[in-house]
Amino acid sequence: MTHTTEPRLSPAPTTLTTPAYAAQSPTSPLAPFTIERRAPGPREVLLDVRYCGVCHSDLHQARDEWGGGLFPMVPGHEIVGQVAQVGAEVTAWKVGDAVGVGCLVDSCRHCEACDAGEEQYCAGSVGTYNATGKDGLPTYGGYSTRLTVSEDFLVRIPAGIPLDRAAPLLCAGITTYSPLRHFGVKAGDAIAVVGLGGLGHMGVKLAKAMGAQVTVLSHSPTKREDALKLGADDFVVTTGPEAFAANAGRFSFILDTVSAPHDYNAYLGLLARDGTMVVVGAPPEPTPVAAFPLIFGRKRLAGSLIGGIKETQAMLDFCAEHGVASDIELIPIQQINEAYERMLRGDVRYRFVIDLASLE
Repeated sequence: MTHTTEPRLSPAPTTLTTPAYAAQSPTSPLAPFTIERRAPGPREVLLDVRYCGVCHSDLHQARDEWGGGLFPMVPGHEIVGQVAQVGAEVTAWKVGDAVGVGCLVDSCRHCEACDAGEEQYCAGSVGTYNATGKDGLPTYGGYSTRLTVSEDFLVRIPAGIPLDRAAPLLCAGITTYSPLRHFGVKAGDAIAVVGLGGLGHMGVKLAKAMGAQVTVLSHSPTKREDALKLGADDFVVTTGPEAFAANAGRFSFILDTVSAPHDYNAYLGLLARDGTMVVVGAPPEPTPVAAFPLIFGRKRLAGSLIGGIKETQAMLDFCAEHGVASDIELIPIQQINEAYERMLRGDVRYRFVIDLASLE
């Protein structure tokens, strides 16, 4: 009598070896690095990363300019890809879906901010990279070919937005959309955008799509043509006091996207009574603010972070409806160090996006 044995199936791997680019220290260039991604748990999704935007904060953190850097560091939080595998309990996503991951991959899930759908303000939120996850391990970002994430921290990329041009929307897009919505910018409002970089160009596009009358305020006269092409109604060069005097009290809302040192007080003078200026840029040094520019006119100076998952999805749907996407320069990952240097010189129109096919 012949005995046969059933073939044994090999257990599914618990980790997936994944090519990436990392900074080994604040002074080292980014270079090839291998990380291990976990196989998706019951309510997790594994995605193949197709594109990742290059945010200025990637450079700050890779060079530990904000302190607290965890090295080796794999940056990247403007991530777009396609679902490759879903956990057993996942119902909202299927293989092949076009999805995105922004600046967060987890939060506490039960605080007041999380209950309000504003996970970005949760004290227990977990950054997509340069953070420590609930498993005690460092998080690695989108300068890699795979990512495993909770199903609750994915957003759907609408079919009308090209995947590469969608990537920067996950940070630059939501960072500008959220304050425009929160502070009630509406059709016909006279608003200004300070700066025309990665954030500023999205601020112009989104505010115009909302129907606002948009003026770009910039130190660089050479950006006038670009500003008008992006949809701005006006452009003001702010290199001298005469520009501030001529436009005093003109705007109901100012979106300040500049991360270089500048005088907030001068820009507050451009606000109308009850106007609001919202800071989304992050200058390296504290900026003194005088009382009188706020008192006279009952003006507000506020800040804003990114947006929660629900609002990020609303932003993407809004962009698809209005034909809004980021203006990008697509690069292979092997050019990332050069891209960082060009960002420092302001030599990008207006966001670098990494094609992760270059890492496969």
